[in-house]
Amino acid sequence: MQWFKGFLPVIASLFIGILGAILFSFINVPLPWLLGSIVAIALVSRFPNIPLRSPKLFSAPARAVLGITIGSAFNPTILHYLGDFVSSIVLILPFVLLITFCGMIYYWKWLKFDKMTAYFSSMPGGLLEMVTLAEVMGANVYKVTMTQSVRLLCIVFTLPFIIQTLSHVPLDGRVNITQPLFQSDLHEMLILIFCAILGWWGALKLKIPGGTMIGPMILGAIVYSSGIVHSRPPNEIIKLIQLILGTTVGFVFVGVTCKEIAKVFAQTLGYFALLALISALFVFVVSEMTEFPLISILLAFSPGGQSEMNLIAIIVGANLPYVALHHIVRMFLVMSVAPVFVKFLRKKEDK
Repeated sequence: MQWFKGFLPVIASLFIGILGAILFSFINVPLPWLLGSIVAIALVSRFPNIPLRSPKLFSAPARAVLGITIGSAFNPTILHYLGDFVSSIVLILPFVLLITFCGMIYYWKWLKFDKMTAYFSSMPGGLLEMVTLAEVMGANVYKVTMTQSVRLLCIVFTLPFIIQTLSHVPLDGRVNITQPLFQSDLHEMLILIFCAILGWWGALKLKIPGGTMIGPMILGAIVYSSGIVHSRPPNEIIKLIQLILGTTVGFVFVGVTCKEIAKVFAQTLGYFALLALISALFVFVVSEMTEFPLISILLAFSPGGQSEMNLIAIIVGANLPYVALHHIVRMFLVMSVAPVFVKFLRKKEDK
């Protein structure tokens, strides 16, 4: 009974997230289950007397199911596009380097961050991964957390409106993305649950960055391409994933004053403008080089969180393998380059 009482704040948080999603659906805001839950938690958490707790214990299972959903889009037909995949993916390295260089100059020279903090604030990696590395490498964890969180929020809140304008695809949450729960095949759903758990466990054992999503994605691609499974995770589950991720992100600003939040948002606007310009440049170049839809290219070269960008790709019906592979490569590059560049920075400081 004690554990249930401790779990009540998590239930309350998800309930508040649902209320935010319903409100955003009513006023036709894009991605209401994601954006509505973020805003609802960010606002209600201003009141310390309301007992709330982040549902981050559900975050990994949500990412695992998201990985399975991405895997459902991998099929033998993507072999025809591998040439275009490669010609686009090779641009991820200069994309990451240019963003990091410009961002580091902005935070270091303009905002007077120390070099290490400026570096991790500008790296276009996942929030959790960048904060973890920043802590290990001795950067200012608070500043990195705030700047990376605001970067993610700026992208998540602007991209759906841009996509809805360009594609004219309704993102108000009323359109079914996959089949309803009651139309799902129970046997296939059990296979997908097994693949999600096994892929998650295997990726953790192999210490793969972002393994909670990548492991299930690989197994999902195998079972779907082999014809073992045809049904995708139900529409209600996709909405639940948005709710969990949105509610979790909303807790980033718990305990942070409104004045500090406004300050970080103002500081991040300059970096966000740099991100927008660099992303637009690469989107234009890739769109001229390949025949992939503009929306897919835009999502592939949007330096937001891997989970959030792939989730948007699922909702808008973008080329999932294309988008997912670009973000996986970006994450691996960021995680590989970060320790090397940190050693370089330390050598420069020692001199």
